[in-house]
Amino acid sequence: MTPSASAAFGLFSSGTKKNEDLKQMLESSKDSAKLDAMKRIVGMIAKGKNASELFPAVVKNVASKNIEIKKLVYVYLMRYAEEQQDLALLSISTFQRALKDPNQLIRASALRVLSSIRVPIIVPIMMLAIKEASSDLSPYVRKNAAHAIQKLYSLDPEQKDMLIEVIEKLLKDRSTLVAGSVVMAFEEVCPDRIDLIHKNYRKLCNLLVDVEEWGQVVIIHMLTRYARTQFVSPWKDDEVVEEYNENNFYQSDEEQKEKVQKVKNTYTMDPDHRLLLRNTKPLLQSRNAAVVMAVAQLYWHLAPKSEAGIVSKSLVRLLRSNREVQYIVLQNIATMSIQRKGMFEPYLKSFYVRSTDPTMIKTLKLDILTNLANEANISTLLREFQTYVKSQDKQFAAATIEAIGRCATNITEVTDTCLNGLVCLLSNRDEIVVAESVVVIKKLLQTQPANHGEIIKHMAKLLDNITVPVARASILWLIGEYCERVPKIAPDVLRKTAKSFTNEDDLVKLQILNLGAKLYLTNSKQTKLLTQYILNLSKYDQSYDIRDRTRFIRQLIVPNEKSGALSKYAKKIFLAQKPAPLLESPFKDRDHFQLGTLSHTLNSRATGYLELSDWPGVAPDPSVRNVDIAEAKEWTGIRGKPKKEKPTGKFYSESEEEEGESASTSTSESASGSESEKEDKEETSSDESSGSYSSSEESSNSESDSKESTAKKTSRAAAESDSEDIKVKGISKKRSTSSSSDTDSTSSKESSSDSKSESDSKSDFVSGKSVSAISSKKEETTVQDRKAPNKQDVFLLDLDDFCPVTTPMAVPAAALLSPSLTADLEGLSLSSSSVIDVATQVSMPTKTHELLHRMSGKGLAANYHFSRQPGIFGDCMVSVQVTVTNTTDQKIENIHIEEKKLPPGMRMHEFSPIECLEPAGSITVSMGIDFCDSTQTASFQLCTKDDHFNVSIQPPVGELLLPVTMSEKDFKKEQGMLTGMNETSATIAVAPQNSTRLVIIERVVKAANLGVVPSGQDNIHRFAAKTVHSGSLMLVTVELKESSTAQLVINTEKTVIGSILLRELKPVLSQG
Repeated sequence: MTPSASAAFGLFSSGTKKNEDLKQMLESSKDSAKLDAMKRIVGMIAKGKNASELFPAVVKNVASKNIEIKKLVYVYLMRYAEEQQDLALLSISTFQRALKDPNQLIRASALRVLSSIRVPIIVPIMMLAIKEASSDLSPYVRKNAAHAIQKLYSLDPEQKDMLIEVIEKLLKDRSTLVAGSVVMAFEEVCPDRIDLIHKNYRKLCNLLVDVEEWGQVVIIHMLTRYARTQFVSPWKDDEVVEEYNENNFYQSDEEQKEKVQKVKNTYTMDPDHRLLLRNTKPLLQSRNAAVVMAVAQLYWHLAPKSEAGIVSKSLVRLLRSNREVQYIVLQNIATMSIQRKGMFEPYLKSFYVRSTDPTMIKTLKLDILTNLANEANISTLLREFQTYVKSQDKQFAAATIEAIGRCATNITEVTDTCLNGLVCLLSNRDEIVVAESVVVIKKLLQTQPANHGEIIKHMAKLLDNITVPVARASILWLIGEYCERVPKIAPDVLRKTAKSFTNEDDLVKLQILNLGAKLYLTNSKQTKLLTQYILNLSKYDQSYDIRDRTRFIRQLIVPNEKSGALSKYAKKIFLAQKPAPLLESPFKDRDHFQLGTLSHTLNSRATGYLELSDWPGVAPDPSVRNVDIAEAKEWTGIRGKPKKEKPTGKFYSESEEEEGESASTSTSESASGSESEKEDKEETSSDESSGSYSSSEESSNSESDSKESTAKKTSRAAAESDSEDIKVKGISKKRSTSSSSDTDSTSSKESSSDSKSESDSKSDFVSGKSVSAISSKKEETTVQDRKAPNKQDVFLLDLDDFCPVTTPMAVPAAALLSPSLTADLEGLSLSSSSVIDVATQVSMPTKTHELLHRMSGKGLAANYHFSRQPGIFGDCMVSVQVTVTNTTDQKIENIHIEEKKLPPGMRMHEFSPIECLEPAGSITVSMGIDFCDSTQTASFQLCTKDDHFNVSIQPPVGELLLPVTMSEKDFKKEQGMLTGMNETSATIAVAPQNSTRLVIIERVVKAANLGVVPSGQDNIHRFAAKTVHSGSLMLVTVELKESSTAQLVINTEKTVIGSILLRELKPVLSQG
């Protein structure tokens, strides 16, 4: 290949090479190279180039620790997540983690990417993410939650009820950043739920000035619709006053005064109506044309007619904008100027046409000038129109002639002047101008034909020169209609047109037929033969319209034996008096659409258009908009909930241990440096005032990394707990979060991380199997006044009650150990948590599933069940018991497993090969499968000496768990750390016979391998387990409510497993 050829080839291959270069940079170990690559990729997207082929390389960097790279990766993913859904789904766990990132931009971007993956399977995850984000500390994240609502609704409209709850919460938000976005979501999801706006109406009106521009547009349009349903019409007063403007001649002065007084009392504007008008008025000065247009339509539809005029100056100001803005504004002014000319008359010169205006703008200005024409300004306008007629833009010149015709119709004083001017235009060289003039003259002559015989004669002479079909047809119609006023000219015109009949346009041919018929009826002596000649010509015309018209006319005007009764009335039919046409503005009927909408622009109802309702006859109750003072003061920005009151006493209070239930355990994230200063100040001041700010100043500014090393945390815990006298060796302590835990930076995921206790050494938690005994003693002493049995008694009682249940049961360790053995074992546990331990189990048969049918297996049958035995083949494996049966009359040899087809990460421990299985014999073997905390199928081949059978095992989600024992206090503490995104709940109907403690525990434990947690309340039942593979906690709460319903709540980091378990437990608890 020559150098020149290779250079030429390089022109076409440079794009591919560049992308390869970017891929290498993205796979580099240096952050600087990755950042440079991402900047170039985002630049490509901004220029409109396709960068979709880089998706796999970019998505690998989604978990990058560099915030700048992460931001750019999310920008890329927002653009391509919808196109590359399969690859985006692989990173869904990363997006979920990013929803808890300290940086608000990352949290918001993760939510935007998640809502861009339009796959129905992740709807529950999106719903949880939106709920969590709607309570976020950052208004920017809450704003993105509002945007995500619309995306989720379009993906799954069935989520409407839950989304309305989120919208209702976000509508209470006081941040100006959120207001516009949530109102947009409201308009998209539930525009008919006006009741949601009542309490927020005044707040939205007051926030309006500070909301960003596009939010203002949405809010104004929504409030316009709201006001039309809640307030009475302010126009009635104007109309009634007009009625009594003139004194009745026969009315006394006293009666007149009474009526005027009555009129004055008819209307008083609602203060909320006035509030809306007052707060939107300043926005007429906005630099955004859409905002000004929105305020103008609000005043047009809501303000008294005397006040609506203030918008005209602002709208005229917008005419200095680009042509697209001018087009929309002029359309709206055209509609307004038909009904209320006075609004725009002072600005008449602003609508004069410029030579640089495009045709569409010229035509609209011309329409407005015609609407504003009156006796005072008509002479000025006609001089202006005279100039426009000479325009090189022929379409505009024709529109001007039509405008002159409208002025002549509307203002009778200038009708003759306009007619004379139009007749002069008939000698114009331009055919289009002449044709339009003829058409307009024809319409004007219909209004007063008796006086204008000369004009008709003049037009008849022009027929030889005019070639435009519409103009020729108009002249022929005029001569035919008024043939009795020009009796000498009409037959001659018919003679001339009969000669050229075959060459005329269809429109002209039809008018020639009409002219012949009318002359036949009025002057048959001169025109009888001509008419018959024309009828014979048209009888064989190519157009069926003309042939049909010919047959109709012949039967009607030429009498014969077959003629019907209609022929007697032929003259009345053809020469009947016709109403004069109305020359109207094309914008006359557009006022039924809301101004400023797409429907108004198109003059056709567009998809999603919401009609303005009519004013109510009687105003609805205004008290629905009243807000309680307490509610008004409540700040709903942080987490969407009011902060709980914090104890003003000492941070390490001894009483806190007893009041553990009231301690807040939420792990809410602090605002990052880039979040609003206002919220940082509010949080700081509230923490300081409560006396609980203590030494956590460092963590209040930013969240620590969730993967912080254990050594660092241990040293920090030691530094903070110098006052403690006793430290237990070999025990990982969990730092319990106090009521000031807004500044706690530990991720709730680290349930096994070390921690610090709140009180002195007496309150230290000890790990291992002794914890249950210790906690039961403590509870026995502190809760004696409630006469609750201690935990040991509860466990033993529960165990006795459960004997008939044929499911494996979690038995607390404390119930099986003597006090002395408990003391010996203290501190020796290998458990990673000080409060949670895997429960011992009782083996009982569970539900059996078919693995291989005897027909499919040629006599070999296999069933399996989950034995719920932990740690037989490894900590991460689920134990499966397989029963193999020989239903044949021959031995089956060498039964073993081959060709395992497992999803990535899944492992299987095979059972030992069965050398020989006798006829009718059966054997049970054990195997272990690591399902990686998923319900994916494990496929493999069950083989004999001669055959191979494809089989698979799919676990119910309840079998992916191991039961754990914990106290009620520890359960609540862990539950408090797993709120928000990690919480799934549902309300279910429970039959009365199923609401007893025994039945609920039996059903739940049968469906899922959960341990029972003792509860001090009869209506609340708690269960705990951890996932086999990752050890993540799974906390289940069943709370019985009134009216035979129950709240089922599941708290876990594994949100997918949690939602599946919720779905499986609902029918278990609700069935009869």
